[in-house]
Amino acid sequence: MSTPLLHARGVRKHFGRLEVLKGIDLTVERGQVCCLLGPSGSGKSTFLRCINHLEKVDGGRLTVDGELVGYRQQGSRLHELRESEVAERRRDIGMVFQRFNLFPHMTAEENVMEAPVQVAGVPRAQARETAHALLERVGLGDKVRGYPAELSGGQQQRVAIARALAMKPKLMLFDEPTSALDPELVGDVLDVMRQLAEDGMTMVVVTHETGFAREVGDTAVFMDEGVVVEAGDPRRVLTDPEQDRTRAFLSKVL
Repeated sequence: MSTPLLHARGVRKHFGRLEVLKGIDLTVERGQVCCLLGPSGSGKSTFLRCINHLEKVDGGRLTVDGELVGYRQQGSRLHELRESEVAERRRDIGMVFQRFNLFPHMTAEENVMEAPVQVAGVPRAQARETAHALLERVGLGDKVRGYPAELSGGQQQRVAIARALAMKPKLMLFDEPTSALDPELVGDVLDVMRQLAEDGMTMVVVTHETGFAREVGDTAVFMDEGVVVEAGDPRRVLTDPEQDRTRAFLSKVL
C-alpha cells in the first residue's frame, strides 16, 4: 500500500485554555480533493495551518508524504525542527489564503517568480518562463505585468494560486479562497481549482462552496467544535448526512 500524501492522527491544538482541535484524524490519498466544511470557529482553518506548521500542534501526528510536519522523532519524543528545516519541508506544500497576500509592489509575474528565485535558486529567466506558463494556466496570460492594485479580487486570487504552484508542491491547501470575493468573481477561481483537481493535484480545501465540494471533492469532512463530526463521499454527506449536527448546519447553508 502506498503512503497517504496527508495523514493526521489525533491532532490537537489549543490557544491558552481554548482547545481548538480535539483530536483530528484525517487521511488524504494522492490525487484526492478533501473539502473541509463547518461553521466559523470549528477549527478548519487552524487545522489547515497546522498542516504546513504555520501553527504548531500540541498533540498527535501530522505527516505529508510520510514525513512529519515541523518535527523529527527520536525514540518516543518529538523535537521541533529548525526554521530552515521547516521551510525546506514546506516547499512541498502550497497554500492559498482567504486574503491574497500578494506583494503590492510587484507585478503578477514578479509575485510568481519570487519564491522560485529567492528560495529555490531558480535562474530568473527560467522562473520568468514558468511564471508566464502558470499565469496562462490560470487564465491571466494577459496580466503578467499587472500590479495587484490593477487586478480584481478574483484575478489576484488566481495570481496567488499560480504563485503557490510555482514551487511545484505535492499538496495544495486552500483556506476559504473565494470568501473574500464578490459573487461574480467566484466562478473563475473555482474553475482554476477544478482544473487542478482534474490534473491530479492533491488538495485540502476549507470552503463554504458546497457545490464545489459535491462536484469536485473526493471526501467531505464536516467539522464542529474542534472535532470531525462526519466524513465521507460528498454526495452522501451533503444530501443524506448521518449526524444531526451536520443536517442542522446544511439546512442553513444549502
